[in-house]
Amino acid sequence: MKSRVYIETSVISYLAARPSRDLIVAAHQQISQEWWLVRHEWELSISALVISESRAGDANAARRRLELLDGLPTLHLTNDALELAQRLLAGAALPERAKEDALHIAVAAVHGADYLLTWNCKHIANASKRPLIEAICEAAGYQPPIICTPEELLGDRYVD
Repeated sequence: MKSRVYIETSVISYLAARPSRDLIVAAHQQISQEWWLVRHEWELSISALVISESRAGDANAARRRLELLDGLPTLHLTNDALELAQRLLAGAALPERAKEDALHIAVAAVHGADYLLTWNCKHIANASKRPLIEAICEAAGYQPPIICTPEELLGDRYVD
């Protein structure tokens, strides 16, 4: 059985963006492309929030993001997910201004994703916040997803 991966919007944004001259951004783009080539190894999903965030901004970039999302299973934004997101915010796992980020985590947890794939290391893949995120998810009765970047999920699968 394949592991289930919830893809957060930042990964899609790096995949769809024009090549960057910024070294870090360019590296994230390249790693995202390499992960995308082997994505069939996992069962992928997104949410309506990913679709909504992907529609924002430049029309051409939004079109490219939405094309990447086409055909991916969409997880529902359930009341349970909304409640867990609120718990994450109330428990200070994420700041109040990061409501959407809390919702990404909650949707992944409520739907039983094994991994939450993101480049958002400020609020989601934040090593200092992970223990609190995990504790709040577990206290609510959910197994938290492993929050990681495409680089971490790729492991030794780098495409040459």
